Amino acid sequence: MRFMMSLPAPVEIQENFTPTRELVAAMRKYSDDMRKAGVLLLAEGLHPSSKATRIKVSSGKRVFTDGPFTEAKEMIAGFWLIQVKTREEALEWANRCPLSEGEIVEIRPLFENTDFPPELRNKSARV
Repeated sequence: MRFMMSLPAPVEIQENFTPTRELVAAMRKYSDDMRKAGVLLLAEGLHPSSKATRIKVSSGKRVFTDGPFTEAKEMIAGFWLIQVKTREEALEWANRCPLSEGEIVEIRPLFENTDFPPELRNKSARV
């Protein structure tokens, strides 16, 4: 089973946030621990929404809007993609995430090919 563990953070914090050496070291160790255990597929931090662009379809046309997107309460600051045997194992890894007071890590399963009815499954996709 694959899961995405994401770190949502308020937009105003992301726009002015510079991680400490201690935080970077803790996050790298956490990712390294998952890599050594063979569960980590991908781990990335994201730039703030001031460096983002959204594309929205409006009246049949695509409209591009550059950030920051202050109307959003939270944006994803970073994420990990992991592959584990059970939801409980994903929760165990998420519980080890180095978080400060008030921070959250969200765990969501990814759709797998087997989640779709047989007629909609991609024959070349991993099962």
